[in-house]
Amino acid sequence: MAPARSLYICYFGLREPLVQTQVLPYLRELVAGGIGMSLMTFEPERFDESAWRDRLRAEGIEWYTLPYHKRPTLPATLYDIVRGALRAAAIARRENIGIFHGRSHVGTAIGALAKRLSRAKLIFDFRGFLAEEYVDRGNWRRGGVLFRLTKAAERWLLRDADGVVFLTEVAREDLAVPVEVIPCCVDAHRFEDAARADLGSGDRLVYVYTGALGGYYLIDETAALLAAARRADPRTFALVLTQSAPQSMVDALEREGFTRDDYRVLTVPPGEIPRYLRAADVGVSLIRTSFCRRASSPTKFAEYLAAGLPVISTAEIGDLDVHIEANRVGVLVHRLEREAYENAVAAMTELRRDPHLGDRCRELARREYDLHDVGGARYRRLYDAVLRA
Repeated sequence: MAPARSLYICYFGLREPLVQTQVLPYLRELVAGGIGMSLMTFEPERFDESAWRDRLRAEGIEWYTLPYHKRPTLPATLYDIVRGALRAAAIARRENIGIFHGRSHVGTAIGALAKRLSRAKLIFDFRGFLAEEYVDRGNWRRGGVLFRLTKAAERWLLRDADGVVFLTEVAREDLAVPVEVIPCCVDAHRFEDAARADLGSGDRLVYVYTGALGGYYLIDETAALLAAARRADPRTFALVLTQSAPQSMVDALEREGFTRDDYRVLTVPPGEIPRYLRAADVGVSLIRTSFCRRASSPTKFAEYLAAGLPVISTAEIGDLDVHIEANRVGVLVHRLEREAYENAVAAMTELRRDPHLGDRCRELARREYDLHDVGGARYRRLYDAVLRA
């Protein structure tokens, strides 16, 4: 059973990397499953939208936009929520929308208000503990007005939703509505079939890091881990693929003694990531741990596995501890200090002696993180369950 259409509400701009690598692939999977999809985004700046609108329409996705307002923070967000809800309700009446699918708290708040102006149901795509994340970043005070308002909104949305998505099992809650756990998935076949990039690194041992730099994603600690790998094996070559400003990582690597012959920091479009990972040997994912990391599913972890790479990861990040230890596809770092990095590198060296390691990584990616067999299938199952309920 499928709705006439679903409206996916995302409080980001279409061109954001997160939308390109996560939102749009999932929408295409739902369209492939016979569900008509519309998308509403909030754009921070004006640009020529016609080409993107035509492209998405050809893929079966109707795209609607509203301007994003940044300041003052709370009034601007409340304004966008109300305006978004009115627009979503109008789209629902015109397109016979059966489900509002809200991404994270703001997108779902828009859907919850629009639900009261239509007959559509609501899915809360819970992407993490939003209030705690703002506290961790230093933007809010725990127990402050914005923190308490956001937690109250979170409880309201969990009660009001007709279906909920969590990223991890450890963050999953038992609710009276259909629930699915859907981690950040990737098209595993794209990584397996990608041509190997030429890094000019010869027979060196390539440690790779992909993704954003700064905040939760630890720059100095990652450089220190890479330095430990280089001390253990002078052949070590550091590869960093990021959309962030690269200088902070360049500075950190050079403070650790890396020369320009020992590393490359590249700005690589998402579509090129698979071929660079295919040229690497070990993936690195050091993320600052906190309560809200329980709900985190790093896309880089799925990408590494799909490319056949074992992973060195900080412990207590979503479901990674269980997946790494149960499947023997990597090493966990429990303390951010030199001795722990050296122990992790030594354990990785031993693990890489296993000739079946790459196969285990790829198998775990297909079983737990594949865009088609996991992400698309679970979203379609949730849609059917919500409508039957």
